[in-house]
Amino acid sequence: MFRKTGFVLLLVTLFQVYAEDIITPDFLENVGKQAPEEQSDGSRIVSGWPAAPGQHPHQIALRMVSSTGSVGSCGASIVSRDWILTAAHCTALRVTLVIRAGSVSIHTPQHISETTEYYNYPTYLDHLPTVVQINDISIAKVQRPFVYTPLLQRIRIQPSADANKDYNGLRVVTSGYGRTWTNSSVSETLNWVYLTAVSNSACQQTFGTALIVESAICARFYNVTSQSTCQGDSGGPLVHIGADGIPTLIGVTSFVAGDPFGCHSGFPAGFIRPGHFHSWFKQISGIDFENLEEEDVTEPPVTESTTEPAESEEVTDDPGSGTEPPESEETTEAPDSESDEDSEDSDEDEELSELLKRLEVQVKVKVKLNKYKIKKETEKDKEIKKKHH
Repeated sequence: MFRKTGFVLLLVTLFQVYAEDIITPDFLENVGKQAPEEQSDGSRIVSGWPAAPGQHPHQIALRMVSSTGSVGSCGASIVSRDWILTAAHCTALRVTLVIRAGSVSIHTPQHISETTEYYNYPTYLDHLPTVVQINDISIAKVQRPFVYTPLLQRIRIQPSADANKDYNGLRVVTSGYGRTWTNSSVSETLNWVYLTAVSNSACQQTFGTALIVESAICARFYNVTSQSTCQGDSGGPLVHIGADGIPTLIGVTSFVAGDPFGCHSGFPAGFIRPGHFHSWFKQISGIDFENLEEEDVTEPPVTESTTEPAESEEVTDDPGSGTEPPESEETTEAPDSESDEDSEDSDEDEELSELLKRLEVQVKVKVKLNKYKIKKETEKDKEIKKKHH
């Protein structure tokens, strides 16, 4: 039943995207052929900013390995010590997922592990991972539980009560190690950018009603047209900070406007609302994420300040705001965070050194045993020769 329903919806989507005034959607990794001339050679991101350590502690850099050995990259979000959320088109037909978390650089993660245990939503058609589909969401279990630190934390999932909430006009945040522009290279450091949430009815005017269903949410640029989820990744987080000041995962990155438009075109991007899937999450994981309580949380994460009044969440038309983030969002006062990463590297070096020492001891023991064995065999040969003489 699930597959039949999904297939019908997929056919409707395929027919509708060719209708007049409907933009064909595509995945971030597919759009664009050439980076624009306006991009400077030394530019790392466009209309976004490098993340400070601990600013997005839920962020995951995901590498997916296929049966042929090819490797793709996506984003994901930590939602518990054992589970992450990402997009189904990231995990479909993959044999292994490599998970990195706890750092703004993919080269210095606090956590790195592999998993083969992931679950795509039942109506998602795994054999068509290159086709944009509804319910593009996946949950994966890590084989080595996360250890929470100031740089590595879970994020709260949108509650089911807010699954259909209208975020239209509110400021949201996306982050990831994605491209800095259409068809540019993937960044090795974490970037983030503001976006503006768009109502589903407005987004339907761009992508049609078959794709923009209740479980979808859209967002477009905040105050500069080139701002988009291009600074994030497929499967990465769309986050809103509400009145309680706690970051909430309200979307999983799914698609953008396809060619010839790309992710810097000003058209909205599409995300999947996780609040619609709590019963399925519980069915798979056994966890009630709406009432999740976990131990081993060391310190609260360094997140964006939310001391601004509620009305500051509304989009402004201030042409002078440029691409600079408000000072209240800065999280630069985390000098200890870098030392944490250095300490982590130091710990890893010590562990490696200890491992090498153990291996060296094992090798020496084997060498001595071999010498002893050879000596015994030589003595035995001499005894045999004496007997023959």
